[in-house]
Amino acid sequence: MVALQLVADGPVPEWTGITADSRAVRPGMLFAALTERPDYVAQAVAAGAVAVLAGPGFVWPAGTPARPRITAAKPRRALAQLAALQAGPAPGTIVAITGTNGKTSTAEFLRQIMGPTAASIGTLGVITATVSASRAGLTTPGPVELADTMATLARDGVQSVAIEASSHGLDQHRLDGLTLAAAGFSNLTRDHLDYHGTEDAYRTAKLRLFTELLPAGAPAVVMADLDPDLRAAIGGHTVGVNGTLLNLATATPHPGGQTLWVNGRTIDLPLPGRFQADNALLAAGLALVTGTADALDRLPGLIGVRGRMELAATVRGAAIYVDYAHTPDALTRLLQSLRAHTQGRLHVVFGAGGDRDRGKRPLMGAASRLADIAIVTDDNPRSEDPAAIRAAVSAGNPDARTIGDRAMAIAAAIDGLRPGDVLVVAGKGHEQGQTIGTTVIPFDDASVVRMHAR
Repeated sequence: MVALQLVADGPVPEWTGITADSRAVRPGMLFAALTERPDYVAQAVAAGAVAVLAGPGFVWPAGTPARPRITAAKPRRALAQLAALQAGPAPGTIVAITGTNGKTSTAEFLRQIMGPTAASIGTLGVITATVSASRAGLTTPGPVELADTMATLARDGVQSVAIEASSHGLDQHRLDGLTLAAAGFSNLTRDHLDYHGTEDAYRTAKLRLFTELLPAGAPAVVMADLDPDLRAAIGGHTVGVNGTLLNLATATPHPGGQTLWVNGRTIDLPLPGRFQADNALLAAGLALVTGTADALDRLPGLIGVRGRMELAATVRGAAIYVDYAHTPDALTRLLQSLRAHTQGRLHVVFGAGGDRDRGKRPLMGAASRLADIAIVTDDNPRSEDPAAIRAAVSAGNPDARTIGDRAMAIAAAIDGLRPGDVLVVAGKGHEQGQTIGTTVIPFDDASVVRMHAR
């Protein structure tokens, strides 16, 4: 953790809590002013804030009663650190995983490998040996929620935590209150340019995990096929093909998963998909460097992650999977991996989200050409015209069929299956709703698949 450096303009009373949401302020709390909205500060003071944390350029809003001001060069970082101090001790071993794809699976696999006193935090929520998911929402929770969650886990006996580190979370300093034992990097491809603007900015946000948050001397583990410049900037151990820590010589698919040859030994991984082998090895590598000596022995016992290469149903001798792949690279990896398990034809149903990076839409379409039969459908169109999104995706694969209604698209794909075929419904994975306009309607790909596969 970077040293906390704060300057106050006078005596600061002891506060009872901390928040960056003016609506959540209660009497006695410290309010973190992270935006230039003076009405937020006024609202916080009116609600009983005893002090305000802000950046060096902060101007006190006219007409608002004075309160002590705490100035920090980086107020978001200060918020995360103060929240951690307020919440109390966290589990002793915290491992963060970043990358465009694979974070959720890697974090959950690492939790399973580390054993019954471990937890994972990420897109699927907070998962422990006894709790399947206590929260779901942001991939990386806000700093106050994260600090409180860590302290609660520690009090409940959790000793190790695997946490997903999203580019948004890293850029917004949400993890800056944590003391990391190790960090991992899965891969880097195009994503979230609607937020970061450029691929360089996205890359820089990811690298913060290693350049600013990982303590000196703490181990880093990355995939061996990561971009050489990026791998050199991070250093540390590598896993995968030609890995320095875990060397994957071969991965042979079979109906129940795949057989791996790692460091001169055979490992049966009960998970389909070549990229699942990468996720499992990254998790095993992180477990090894943080003290789980028998990490490789635990790989045969791994259980798949909901919405990640999830076998949702079988029908007429065909297998139907649900996966979260929502980037061109993720869809490419998904289809390439499933091809090895396909005896007949490979089908995909997919789309692209609205109000997000528009440039990746035709690239998603191009990736779908790896399937024999592709259906373009709605993902989460949000405020955009669904038909326009589908058209942009279809530009990358003019041969793809278009069915706007997602349930109808899934049903049509299932109707076309033959023995030996494989169908994957991609893009939404574990999500339980579909956002159309400002309305979220209940929608679970796996449930829809099972309904039509009866």
